[in-house]
Amino acid sequence: MRPKIMQDVEALRGINSVKIKEAHEAGKKVVGMYCVFSPQEIALAADAITVSLCGTKQEPIEFAEKELPRNLCPLIKSSYGFAITDKCPYFYFSDVLLAETTCDGKKKMYELMAKLKPMHLMNLPQGAQGEEALAFWKNEMIRFKDFLEKQFGVEITEEKLKEAIKLMNRERSAMKRLHKLNAHKPAPLSGMDMMLAQWLKGFNVDKEAGIALVEGLITEVEEQMEKGIYAFDEKAPRILLTGCPIGSGSEKVLRILEESGASVVAFENCTGYKGLDVMVDENKEPITALAEKYLSTPCSCMTPNNGRLDLLRRLSEEYQVDGVVDLTWQACHTYNIESFTVKNYVKDTLNLPFIQIETDYSDSDEGQIRVRVEAFVETIK
Repeated sequence: MRPKIMQDVEALRGINSVKIKEAHEAGKKVVGMYCVFSPQEIALAADAITVSLCGTKQEPIEFAEKELPRNLCPLIKSSYGFAITDKCPYFYFSDVLLAETTCDGKKKMYELMAKLKPMHLMNLPQGAQGEEALAFWKNEMIRFKDFLEKQFGVEITEEKLKEAIKLMNRERSAMKRLHKLNAHKPAPLSGMDMMLAQWLKGFNVDKEAGIALVEGLITEVEEQMEKGIYAFDEKAPRILLTGCPIGSGSEKVLRILEESGASVVAFENCTGYKGLDVMVDENKEPITALAEKYLSTPCSCMTPNNGRLDLLRRLSEEYQVDGVVDLTWQACHTYNIESFTVKNYVKDTLNLPFIQIETDYSDSDEGQIRVRVEAFVETIK
C-alpha cells in the first residue's frame, strides 16, 4: 500500500511552482543550481532561496538541439532546452545561476546559458584529492560567497553560514533516514516513490516545510512497517541503482525494473544517496567544512574515483542487495568509461550480478531495455 503522504509529495511540483513565483515577486532572491557539488549553504546564508533546475524530461531536447549537438548527454540538452524555452519556472525566476565544471559538455553548455542569466562558475579540482585540491576548492567557495555578496548587496557572515549548515544537515539527515528505511527486507517504499521524494525536495522553496514533509513520510512508512505493510514481498530481487542521476521524466529504467518484479532499494546516484552520505562538520570553520564535504562527493568526473566503489560496497551490504544496475546516459563519457571499473568491482569483489544500461530520455528503446531487464531479474530470481 502506497503511503498517503506521497500525494502531498507529488503535489510539491505544482505548489512550488506557485511559491517560487510568489517569493520572487516579494523580492526574495533565488539561486538556481544543477549539481550535487553546489554548496547550497552559501546561498542560504545570503538569505536566498536555492532551487534545483529542470533537466529530466525529453520534451525540451528538440529545442536544445537547434544549438547543441544531437550526440550530447540528454541531461545537458534537457537542461538547456528548459532554459531557452522558459518552461522551467525555477530557471525563469532564478536571479543567478551556479554552474560547475564537472564535465566538458556541461562546461561548454554553460557558456551559452550564461547569456541568459547572471552565472557564477565554480572550478572543480578533479585530480588526486589532497591539501592542494582542498585549498583550491576552498578558494572556489570564497569566490562564490563574494559573488553573491556583490550580486545581492548582502554580507554572508560566519554566523549565517553556520545556521545554513545546520539547516542543510537537518535536511540531509531526514533524507538519509528516509533512504535507509529501504535497508529493511522487504522494502517498505517502492523505488519510484523513493526517487520522487528525493528528487522533488530539490525544488522545495521552504526548507523547513520540506523537512517536515519528509519526516511525516518517514513516520507513516514506519507505522505501515509495524503493521507488516511493505511495497514488495521478501522474494523480490533487491537492486542497487548506480550511475547517472534520474528524476521525473527520466525514470524509465527504474520503472521497468520494478514492473519486472525487482525492488529498487538503494540509489547510489547524485539524486539518491551520494549527496547525503557525508555531513558538513558543524564544529569546523564553515568554509573549510563546506569545502571538505563537497569535495568528498564520489562523482565519475573525479579521477581516481575510489570513493564510489567504497560507497557501492557499503550500500550493497547495508541494503542486502541482490544485483547492481548501472544506468549511464548516452554520451556521458565519464560514467560510461567508469562503468568498466564498476562492473569488475561489483562482479569480482562484491560477487553480485551486474548490468549496465546505456540509454537516453526517449522511449524508443523501452522494448529492448525491458527484454534485458527481465532477463537480468530472472537470473537473480
